[in-house]
Amino acid sequence: MLKRLIYFSLFALIAGCNNPGGELLFIEPEETDAFQFPYFLFIPKEVSTDEKAFVLIEPNNSGFADDDLQNHIEKAKRTATIDYYLGNYVARKLNCPLLVPVFPRSKTNWKIYTHALDRDVMLQEEQPLKRIDLQLIEMYKHAQNRLKDKGIPSHDQFLLSGFSASGTFANRFALLHPGRVRAVAAGGLNGLLMLPENSLNEEILNYPIGTNDMEAITGKAFQKETFIKTPQFYFMGQLDDNDAVPYDDAFSQTEREQIFKLLGEQMLPKRWNACSRMYQDAGVNADIRQYEGIGHKHPEEVKEDVVEFFEEVVLTTN
Repeated sequence: MLKRLIYFSLFALIAGCNNPGGELLFIEPEETDAFQFPYFLFIPKEVSTDEKAFVLIEPNNSGFADDDLQNHIEKAKRTATIDYYLGNYVARKLNCPLLVPVFPRSKTNWKIYTHALDRDVMLQEEQPLKRIDLQLIEMYKHAQNRLKDKGIPSHDQFLLSGFSASGTFANRFALLHPGRVRAVAAGGLNGLLMLPENSLNEEILNYPIGTNDMEAITGKAFQKETFIKTPQFYFMGQLDDNDAVPYDDAFSQTEREQIFKLLGEQMLPKRWNACSRMYQDAGVNADIRQYEGIGHKHPEEVKEDVVEFFEEVVLTTN
């Protein structure tokens, strides 16, 4: 079993670097840490030290499979520092720290879609990929200590964002760990949300379609009431044609057939509307939108809506 990955990166040591608008830290795991991969921590210049900050997490989404971790490091760095990306845009607007993990996405083991937190990765029993959802929580705890060293206290709950595969990761993570997530915003979701139900039309819904076997996979029962109360914001563009459901890296044939049968083969509007109705019927505290004239993108108008959503959550908390 691999005990530790060797990282050939531009950052040989834990280090900070000057970055327009803030400070960027690249943090690699040590032998005693409970996470196996590095992460970036972006700290905007205007982060307050007078009150607890909400940290925003955006899971990394390289957009490609590659066995060279360095390529995923470089993409995660872009996600952490460039305001084109949803997380960095929000972090700069709200002056909150941003954590971006560097989870790999293997070309060799291409069916393990880590960046979408799919079933394959959740079933991994060996390190370094075992329970990357829990590894992300451990990264967050580690980042809290780094922020504390800089005089920045933080809440135990965090904000969560994502788009495309990382949006799917964010949605699924929110069901796995609703007690950790203060609020979540995600888009470009294949017209599909993980359903907070064990079954639909007398068919069992296993992870990642539903919650039936969540306890068997994670050791903890689904915290449905906590999830329902969690503020959520999900969006699709009306012209989005990026559908991962037909592809074997994202879903198995069994999962695909069930999604098509129960929710619709047509991504928009049928599948998206079906998921939206199920969230509404379950009483989930979610704002689910479809933006007209937009494809698989998150232009500024969308990002501003996400900022407004998180801003309201933060203001009502503090």
